[in-house]
Amino acid sequence: MENGNATPNRFLVKFSGEYLGGEGGSGFSAKRLAQVSRELKQAQSHANGIAVVVGGGNLFRGGRALPELIGRVTGDQIGMLATAMNALALRDAFREVGMRTESVCSFPVGGVLAQFEPDAARRVLDQGSVLVLAGGTGNPFFTTDTTACLRALELGAQTVIKATRVDGIYSDDPEKNPNAVRYDHISYDFALSNRLAVMDATAFTLCRENELSVRVIDLGIDGNLQSAIKGETVGTLVDVSGGNS
Repeated sequence: MENGNATPNRFLVKFSGEYLGGEGGSGFSAKRLAQVSRELKQAQSHANGIAVVVGGGNLFRGGRALPELIGRVTGDQIGMLATAMNALALRDAFREVGMRTESVCSFPVGGVLAQFEPDAARRVLDQGSVLVLAGGTGNPFFTTDTTACLRALELGAQTVIKATRVDGIYSDDPEKNPNAVRYDHISYDFALSNRLAVMDATAFTLCRENELSVRVIDLGIDGNLQSAIKGETVGTLVDVSGGNS
């Protein structure tokens, strides 16, 4: 089964802020910004709309990494502002390679970013622009995984593409266990019963209950994003049916 409200060939791409920081994972890597821009431009011609959610970890790490004097709510708010800075950087990088791009935020940033509104956001995608979504859900205690799944459903995406530095989902940590098995296609239930780290529990539940598929790919491999959007077997697909292999 598939998400009945999805627009065919519409995708939401989610990747971490650390990816933009390059090998060190912090700040902005010109090389990574250029690489992400090339990948998105290459893939865009095969999609009926691409939205992007990016984290803010290259600029600020929240959660358990917070200093004692900063509370969790404030830390999450700082993190949301970090995603807004990343959205601005991506907007300019995407435009530099010739893509029509708009950036919006879950809360208005006066004179800088307009506030996300689902109908307006869908129109941006319908008109052929890439839409970069900042500010998380606008609420503390929610991850960018959850943001990606929520926005994907609001925008009618058929699949969330979780772009990482690993080429899919494995039975174990491939960096620690050389015998770990990579799966091509699994179900939500298989991932849950085997405690596979796909995304956080809230995001995963949102996808499962709304039959929104998730594909995990390695963004660092040239052409991977285009292959995923074209429906080729790349990385790991998670959906209701699943192949569990």
